[in-house]
Amino acid sequence: MTVVIEMKKETGGDGHRLFVPAERTKRRPEAIADRIKDYIRSEGLAPGDRLPQERDLIDTFKAAKGTVREAMKALETQGLVFTRSGPGGGAFVAKPSARHAMELLSTHFFFDQPSIRDIYAIRKVLEPEVAGLLAGRMRREELAALENTIRIYDHPPADLEEQYRQRIAELDFHSMLAQLCPNPLLGFVCGLMHNLLRELPAARSIYADPTPLSREKGLSFQYRLMAALQDGRSDDARAIAAEHMAFAESYMLEREATTGVTPVAEPST
Repeated sequence: MTVVIEMKKETGGDGHRLFVPAERTKRRPEAIADRIKDYIRSEGLAPGDRLPQERDLIDTFKAAKGTVREAMKALETQGLVFTRSGPGGGAFVAKPSARHAMELLSTHFFFDQPSIRDIYAIRKVLEPEVAGLLAGRMRREELAALENTIRIYDHPPADLEEQYRQRIAELDFHSMLAQLCPNPLLGFVCGLMHNLLRELPAARSIYADPTPLSREKGLSFQYRLMAALQDGRSDDARAIAAEHMAFAESYMLEREATTGVTPVAEPST
């Protein structure tokens, strides 16, 4: 006997909505999850602190067990809560990681992926500002970590496997800058752009392409940027990063047009 499972497409449009409209009442589990967040803030709870027992939450919110469990599951999915079984177990406050948040956001674009042009529209605006903010503020060991990353791809690859690692390392250079950005929101958005580039399905096709790349020009941008960062030349750092992003976007769009494949990683990320 063949079992057919019919997948119904949602027609309400909530999957594309970026906010909850004021006129829409939140579902009961969502409202309880929000109140638990308020409790964590008001009580000054830190990662590792225990949350009230399930029965206490049920009494506090006058809600059914299933409703409270759904609210807690939502918080666990968000990375704000973790549970532990056994003696001394229960629900505890967790510290959401940037990587976990990036994974959730990347999944949002799984079926509706941004284009290369979309991503570079953001990178061209934001990454020069990251460079400007970091100029003169980076420690010696941070600059050394950037240089060590460059060494991964400062030479021609021996094979396609090494080429793949090199292309990822090229993007890692910028992700490191985003992670060090003194404006955490700015750095996070730039890091998200890098993750979207890493995960676009066309990436494997581009990484496997043996066509020579503009390696020298890309390295030139990055070494010039490192010098400006070390010397504290904010305006120069912004200008170099802007030129770098414009060059990378131009290459990517040209490659997209000539190959018929939407590429993911630039030759000089």
